[in-house]
Parts: sequence; C-alpha cells; structure tokens
Amino acid sequence: MTEPADRHARALAGLRIAIGLLFLIFAQYKVFGTQFTLGGGFQYWINRFLTDGAYPFMMPVLRHVVLPYSTAIAFLVAYGELAIGLALTLGVLVRPASVAGLVYMLLLLFASNYPGPTAVFWQYFGAALSHLPLALCFAALAYAPAEETFSVVRHLRSGIKIRLQSSERP
Repeated sequence: MTEPADRHARALAGLRIAIGLLFLIFAQYKVFGTQFTLGGGFQYWINRFLTDGAYPFMMPVLRHVVLPYSTAIAFLVAYGELAIGLALTLGVLVRPASVAGLVYMLLLLFASNYPGPTAVFWQYFGAALSHLPLALCFAALAYAPAEETFSVVRHLRSGIKIRLQSSERP
C-alpha cells in the first residue's frame, strides 16, 4: 500500500473503531441494566420525541408502532447498538453494521430533530447535528473498505495464509 493510501486506511480504521467504542458505551448501560429496556427508559424517550418534536410523518409510527411494542423495540435498540459497536470495533461485518447504523441514525434524526414547520432550510441541518454527523460517518464506512485495516478479520486471514504457506513448504 502506498503511504497516502495507508494513512487514509488507518484514519478510516480509527474512525470506525472510535464509532464502535462509542456505540459500545451507548449499549452497555442498556444491555447490562434494566432501566432502558424494562424500566421505562425507552418509553420515556419516545414520549419525549412525541412532545418535543418528531417529524410529522414519524408521529403515527412512534404512537402506533413503536409505543405498543416498546419493550421489544427497546431490546432491539440495546442489542443493535451492541452489535454495531462490536462489529465496528473488531472490524467484522463492517458494511452491514454501518448500513444498520445509518438507518438507526436516520430514524433517530426523524424521530427527534424536527425544527418545526416554519423553520428555514438551514435550520433542518442545525437541528440534526446530534444525529447527522454519525449518519454521514456510517455512510462513509458503508461505502469504503473499512474493515481492511486494524481488523480481527484481516488478522485472522493473515494468520491462516501464513499457516497455509508454511504447510505447503517441503
């Protein structure tokens, strides 16, 4: 690999790992505690999204799909964040995890970042600053070969390749 390409790959791997660790932090209290999944934490946030400003097309989804199945969806969120975090940190299934992360960030954006019907165009982006940057990172990770550097998969592949080469020698 050439020097600039190597630096770019390491930077992308650093971004992938940092986002993975961030998602592991998000997931740990949800998976290892019960407040979010069983204690009403998830429902609290959905109700807050409904009162504070979800995009209008998300309101019926939150009311009629998410809230009735809130406990199951809370577990899906908790373990989804854990799966995304593990995949990105370890460099395993990075593309599917990044697509899932992108969808998740867009759902959060539309559920919670509506600036209101009278907002000017740029305010939509300003309101989305808590979710849009991560969505863009996930899009980049889904597009780029982000599991090629600092990944468990690559490490395992090189170990297998070395073993195969050494067993082929007379």
